[in-house]
Amino acid sequence: MMTERSMTRRDAMEAALAIGGGLGLAATTGLGSPAAAAAGKAGIESLGLDDPKARARLQAKVKGSIAEETVYTFCRLHLYLYMNDGNLVPAVSMQNLNVAQWRPLPNGNYAGAVREVGVYTRFDTDEVIDWWENPVTGERREVWQFVGGPLAVEIGPDGVVTGPEATLKPKSMRPDVIGDMVIVPNGSAFSFPTPFKPDQWPKEAGAATYFWDSHYYFAARLADVLDPKQTSVPAAVQFQNLVSFHPWFGMGQRPGRTYGKGLGAKLKSLDGVPAAAMRAIEKKTPEILDVKSWTKPRNDFAEYMQQRKPT
Repeated sequence: MMTERSMTRRDAMEAALAIGGGLGLAATTGLGSPAAAAAGKAGIESLGLDDPKARARLQAKVKGSIAEETVYTFCRLHLYLYMNDGNLVPAVSMQNLNVAQWRPLPNGNYAGAVREVGVYTRFDTDEVIDWWENPVTGERREVWQFVGGPLAVEIGPDGVVTGPEATLKPKSMRPDVIGDMVIVPNGSAFSFPTPFKPDQWPKEAGAATYFWDSHYYFAARLADVLDPKQTSVPAAVQFQNLVSFHPWFGMGQRPGRTYGKGLGAKLKSLDGVPAAAMRAIEKKTPEILDVKSWTKPRNDFAEYMQQRKPT
């Protein structure tokens, strides 16, 4: 998930607690009842979103932080192959960890420096893989673990703004209150010329343009968001992306993309990362555990081209 990111991932327990609160209210009031509708309206009004500073605080508090602090997000990303026809084909999963260092700005916005890694595992398991058999081509491919950042991002009244190097260009959609949950959704559509050329990288290169669409939301308790003592609230995240095939998949000129389904939560510390995922990260991408030493920019595609030979 190569992203700017304020984008996030979260501990399963916190996610369950966050989602469970909304389900509990729905069960007692009824989603279509006047009481539920009134509660939702009151919730939206309580956020004060006519004020640009309040909108910026909501976005930052749910997605990152309004204080000078480090926020961790963890997500399990499940990737499928879509060949422009037929059903999705399960491919691989990724254990994805994002570390963002946040600080408030004098203009009322919030700045973040984001680093991210992803370790591939066998689909829907914690089994780390170094080689993968492509279910479409039948070819055995060497896995390329993901490392990216630091990326500079800024959260303001209209959501997240990312630098030119980021593959996520979020466009905020309207926040909502459902039951006692605040839902903060985004959509992103991005494309760029692929650096891989078919005559030089016959299996890695796809079409001339690389497409990256990503849609996601954060879900947090309304009570947490309104609590002035909390600078970064627990939040669950869910996202889908539709992305041109990564070069290491070896799909060549075949039409199609990968469909990704991510499930995660924002964490107070690395202690919330599932144990098996942490072991995978420590083994394959330990640089994310020492962000002070990670000062050199890392670029997924550039490093692949430097370290791998065409196949």
